[in-house]
Amino acid sequence: MFESLTDKLNRVFKKLTGRGKLSEANIQEALREVRLALLEADVNYKVVKGFVEEVRKRAVGQEVLASLTPGQQVIKIVSQELAQIMGGQTEGLRFTGKVPHPLMLVGLQGSGKTTTAAKLALYLHKKGRHPYLVPADIYRPAAIDQLTKLAGQIRIPIYPSHKDMLPEDISANAISKAGREGADIVIIDTAGRLHVDEPLMNELVRIKQAVNPEEILLVADAMTGQDAVNVAKHFDERLGLTGIILSKMEGDARGGAALSIRSVTTKPIKFIGVGEKIEALEPFYPERMASQILGMGDVLSLIEKAQQDFDQKEAIKLQEKLRKSKFDLEDFKAQLQQIKKIGSLEEILTMLPGIGQLKALKQFKPDEKDLIKTEAMINSMTRQERRNYKIINGSRRLRIAKGSGTTVQDVNRLLKNFSQTKKMMEEVTRKGFKKLPSFLG
Repeated sequence: MFESLTDKLNRVFKKLTGRGKLSEANIQEALREVRLALLEADVNYKVVKGFVEEVRKRAVGQEVLASLTPGQQVIKIVSQELAQIMGGQTEGLRFTGKVPHPLMLVGLQGSGKTTTAAKLALYLHKKGRHPYLVPADIYRPAAIDQLTKLAGQIRIPIYPSHKDMLPEDISANAISKAGREGADIVIIDTAGRLHVDEPLMNELVRIKQAVNPEEILLVADAMTGQDAVNVAKHFDERLGLTGIILSKMEGDARGGAALSIRSVTTKPIKFIGVGEKIEALEPFYPERMASQILGMGDVLSLIEKAQQDFDQKEAIKLQEKLRKSKFDLEDFKAQLQQIKKIGSLEEILTMLPGIGQLKALKQFKPDEKDLIKTEAMINSMTRQERRNYKIINGSRRLRIAKGSGTTVQDVNRLLKNFSQTKKMMEEVTRKGFKKLPSFLG
């Protein structure tokens, strides 16, 4: 999302870090460019004005101008102030009342609210909670069916709503039923509209009065920029929001909503949607987002993803196989599947420090289809071939290619890459690593 902004800020900072000493004039010139970059990224102009002024105050102080690395000091200040305008620190869900805790999701139609309800339920379930989903949108065709289908996929209980029921009655009855079924958090998916209108707000107010929710979260489409900020203000005025979930953060919009919404509404961004998959919902970390915007990567999030998705038992088994030089194509396929669980290759690359600043990788877009082809080729092999790739001769390669819809050249490339990977992993193990890197297990 922030690719264009990141490029522009990096160009500004490259000029700063290239200077041995900085003057107030140098800093003012750089901040003018930063200001333009933020405005072009659709950041609210009042937010930009306050941000630039705070950076200027800190950057012209003696601790920067007298520093041995003044350019880097300015970058550090910009990073800290970026994190500050996005909230400064992470704020999670807060439940203090009677169980089950009601949680309302509100927002405009098309913001991804129904999908976000399922994503949030799965996230809470993985955290050991017992969520219960409530489809309270009786207007949008198939809205109830959509949430019911998603609930079935993730095995989360759901209230059996009907279109002829009132949304406030659905919500109140669902709270009682959820309590009887042992749920501790009730997620209510409310109706949206194409734009904010009085009937919508009145309905949401009635639901609020019926269930007294502890959390009212606005699902805002990050792709809509400043419109998302304006929508948040309207919803907050009528309902009293407790937080925001920014959906579609994986898109190619300019990122103004993420950088503006907290300062304008004073409501914290609690989660971000980072993909279409049901697992693609993450807590929002202002400091990590600021680091990513400045092209410094987000290693902590990458490690957390790996810790969550890699199977520790499998990692230990793999380690043993590497020690005994028994790593085969079945293991190779299993590792590819583990990597796919973390996220797209492009998403993983953006989390690595400095990747955004490497010109050679600017146009590089990892092709997820390559992973699919690799799996197809391995699946077309016999068990014996997967366990001993050296027996795969010319005729076998032709059969594997035909069976997987690929070419013999593709099979040759796979076997060559596997051979090199196997040697490298076994070499690393032999040189004294007593265990795999911590994020693998």
